[in-house]
Amino acid sequence: MGKTLIDINNLDKYFAKAELVPAIVQDAENGDVLMLAYMNKESLRKTLETGYTWFYSRSRNELWNKGATSGHVQRIVEMYSDCDDDTFLIKVIQTGPACHTGSRSCFFNKMMEE
Repeated sequence: MGKTLIDINNLDKYFAKAELVPAIVQDAENGDVLMLAYMNKESLRKTLETGYTWFYSRSRNELWNKGATSGHVQRIVEMYSDCDDDTFLIKVIQTGPACHTGSRSCFFNKMMEE
């Protein structure tokens, strides 16, 4: 597991604006954006403690560990907060597809092109 560079007992600054913070998940090997999910303070703490992604499901109102049932886990290589500390970027090694549809990425519905 990677080294946590912040105090996991003092995460309040990340939730000063909202109880849920968007987390962009990116493939650490090729840079593909895999998914976007939301974290609350507890899921962030579990993520930092375990080295695997945990999120808060807005539809189910509960924590979920990505891949716990499917086996398609996300092992964290690096994690960043943005300049305002209100969005996370998580670079992962993805096992299997990231999307619940079975697609590698959740972003496959093209909306515009040149």
